[in-house]
Amino acid sequence: MTDAEEPVLTVDGVRHAFGDLTVLEDVSFSADRGSVVSLVGPNGSGKSTLLRIVAGLIEQTAGEVTVAASANRPVGYLPQTPAFRPQFSLAETLSFYGDLAEVDVDVDDRLRRVGLQNVPDRRVDALSGGMTRLLGIAQATIGDPPLLVLDEPSSGLDPVMVEHVSAVVDDLAGEGTTVLLATHNIDAVEQMADTVLVLDGGTIVAAEAPAALRERTGADTLTGALADVIERDETASVSVGKRGEGE
Repeated sequence: MTDAEEPVLTVDGVRHAFGDLTVLEDVSFSADRGSVVSLVGPNGSGKSTLLRIVAGLIEQTAGEVTVAASANRPVGYLPQTPAFRPQFSLAETLSFYGDLAEVDVDVDDRLRRVGLQNVPDRRVDALSGGMTRLLGIAQATIGDPPLLVLDEPSSGLDPVMVEHVSAVVDDLAGEGTTVLLATHNIDAVEQMADTVLVLDGGTIVAAEAPAALRERTGADTLTGALADVIERDETASVSVGKRGEGE
């Protein structure tokens, strides 16, 4: 395998436990450059824990996580509830995080990429929920990390904003960024994901493109397909291809 073909993200046999409670068990998958991978599953299935492990915020109990990147900031992370200094403007916020990451930030470009270029001077406490998440995505891209980890980027948003967030993620992937995200919004999964990783009980029980998952289960909707594979409790260890592959 050449460097160009090396997965950006490799998760190998990851296990995580809080005391006697096992949250993740033998989770393995890999993601290529420019792929969008969506984690879905019931509450408590381990999605946010897995994202935080990949982002380097907590350490797994066992297994390995490898991000193949030479960037100063290999992973950009958007938490489920992003919080910024309310008195800062959008431009000040991105400059602040650029200073923390010790990288130069083209604020205008970052805001343009997420569609906030017309409100650089708006204060954070005047943003809608959708705009706050877009600012969070912009913050996560500072330093051009090859891997973005997004926790519920479309949670609670109206359909128009979900479509906008999906378009932003699609553009980032088109530029070669690998995106790993978790969401309960199945419409967002349909719009954004190349591959769906279904977590249930801390284990991957399916890993396929949305359309392939529907076809295999014979379900009319992705929601129905997800319910089917969770009930079957199938297991998988997979390599996730780039956009357009394995459809």
